[in-house]
Amino acid sequence: MNKHRKRWLIASCLAVALLVASSVGYFNRGALAAWGFDAFVSGKLEEQLADTYEPLANRTIETAAPVKVAEEPFSLLLMGVDARPGQKAGRSDTLIYTIVRPKDGNALMVSIPRDTYAEIVGKDKQDKITHAYAFGGPEMAVNSVEKLLDAPIDHYASINFEGFVQMVDTLGGISLPIAQDIVNKGADHEKFTIKANKELYSGQEALNYVRYREDAGGDVSRTERNRVFLESLMHRATSLKQWNEIPQLLGIVGENFRTDLTPSELTDLAKQFLQTELRIRSYTLHGTGERMGKQNLWYFVADKEDLADVRETIAEWRDPATPASELTVPGDAAAATSPSTETAGTSG
Repeated sequence: MNKHRKRWLIASCLAVALLVASSVGYFNRGALAAWGFDAFVSGKLEEQLADTYEPLANRTIETAAPVKVAEEPFSLLLMGVDARPGQKAGRSDTLIYTIVRPKDGNALMVSIPRDTYAEIVGKDKQDKITHAYAFGGPEMAVNSVEKLLDAPIDHYASINFEGFVQMVDTLGGISLPIAQDIVNKGADHEKFTIKANKELYSGQEALNYVRYREDAGGDVSRTERNRVFLESLMHRATSLKQWNEIPQLLGIVGENFRTDLTPSELTDLAKQFLQTELRIRSYTLHGTGERMGKQNLWYFVADKEDLADVRETIAEWRDPATPASELTVPGDAAAATSPSTETAGTSG
């Protein structure tokens, strides 16, 4: 994936999941300025997102005091959930530990491959970390990621990919980087074919793209496709400037988005980021694939030294006393000093 595409991917993923409708404000300041930010966001946004608020119970780590998300560095676990119709719970196919520093405009996103071998807190077992959400919802997923990274999570946000079929179709389709036909034909997989080189793809084709499982890249490649999908979705929404569709689009998001950030906190974040340029750094845990256990299942095993570096990096980013000039990602001491959005580190 080239540098330009990675920049769009990471920025859009954060916009869709963290700020939801407030991303509209970030990408389209002129339009919202004309309408009046307070009039639009305080009314329509909070109304549309009223049902998205879902606080967590059964937390294993409690922060000393609530974080003022529009003012202080805070951490958020972003989860892209793949739940089929009729399912009460799905698996968290996308897990991104995110730190946002509203005052200096920096954000760090640490991607965790879905098949990472980790302790599932509350189940007293080691398993693929993607199963935590299926076993115990966002609470168990949050607790398990906190254990893996040895770092607290202040908030979470989960998005159901299934619900975005309607959003993609409302936008008239999205573009996807498919150079060759994608065919899912495994005996234990859904059967579908996605034709290459189409100008736009429908909501169902986009969802199939996210769910494709039969390429050589395995877990890491699927994680990248999830992120490409989110990027393409937001890019389409912003490039078309279909602002008359905003209430309908927010309604679709609201039905498929859950967070313990209140609508008023989302509004406050939106206001802050209308005034602050985001500088986003991205990192993916390093590791290797191994088959383990009686069933000889494939797992992604995080590299211990890399994991230690990530934990140290998270601590530095969470500390409000860390100057923006000293924010880094593992292996790239100058990462946070760049004014542009780049991606550092990929797992293979």
